[in-house]
Amino acid sequence: MDGADHHAPAIAARDDVEIRLGAEAVHLPVVRAVAVTIAMRADLDLDAISDLELAVDEACSSLIVLARPDSLLICRFTVRDEEIVFRASVASDREPPSTQTFGWRVLTTLTDRARGWARAGQVHIELAKAKPVSAPEGRAEEIH
Repeated sequence: MDGADHHAPAIAARDDVEIRLGAEAVHLPVVRAVAVTIAMRADLDLDAISDLELAVDEACSSLIVLARPDSLLICRFTVRDEEIVFRASVASDREPPSTQTFGWRVLTTLTDRARGWARAGQVHIELAKAKPVSAPEGRAEEIH
């Protein structure tokens, strides 16, 4: 793997999770498993967990195709009050995935926000999946 410092942003909170793996498809199950675990702990429903898992897989697969040989796939999950944000990057001299592809359509369908960019020899993808809105404590939902 390359020894380059990828200048990942500082960990935003103690609950952020960052993993670094070789940019190879063989590592996708690890990233998917982390996504599922984080989504479950954030109380996402089963459909939202599945959506996040598939979106993370698609984002990482898209980046792996663009990665320089022997580079790292850097993935970070940030759990906020209102959403889970996933960021991934690889060392690459190429452009980010086109927003006109089927893969990008999958990302935007499965998540609430998706963006990609290239900067300083890195290609990045960021996704966000909203967490469920819960009723205020002490108030029962009305059933009509």
